[in-house]
Amino acid sequence: MKYILLISLTFMFCPFIEAQELKCNCCTETHNQFNFWIGDWEAFNPDGSLAGTNYIEKIQGNCVLKENWTSSKGTYTGTSYNYYNYKEKLWEQIWVDNGGQSLHLKGSFKDGAMILSSEETTNLQGEKIVNRITWTDNKDGTVRQHWEVLQVSKNTWSTAFDGLYKKVKK
Repeated sequence: MKYILLISLTFMFCPFIEAQELKCNCCTETHNQFNFWIGDWEAFNPDGSLAGTNYIEKIQGNCVLKENWTSSKGTYTGTSYNYYNYKEKLWEQIWVDNGGQSLHLKGSFKDGAMILSSEETTNLQGEKIVNRITWTDNKDGTVRQHWEVLQVSKNTWSTAFDGLYKKVKK
């Protein structure tokens, strides 16, 4: 008898569960601001050499952009999760790599670019720094990723990475 009741309740609530699954809470204009980065990419250094490959996909019901980075030599890899935080009204990225490093960035989309920055932190040399990464959606279908680091004590910015993403043709 218990099993019949359980099966009956399961079928009774299935339409409710399916209706919730069909609703896309993250299919908003704001959630689509970073969609220009979705795809299978090769990233090139300013000198034209291959920096690595990157595969970006939407997961978790279109709520998260997942990045899978592999350096050109295949020795350095990393994954980031990018999402719009409703409460903060900001985009966030959490990056973790195979070297044990992590980075947490926050920011927003402005004038065709996603600009995310870290809070002030201390690097391995003990210096106070701030990371800022800008992804620019170029008209030719490429994406520029420019990572800058502010050395707080000198108030100077330097480039950590300047990559041009080109979609992999299949």
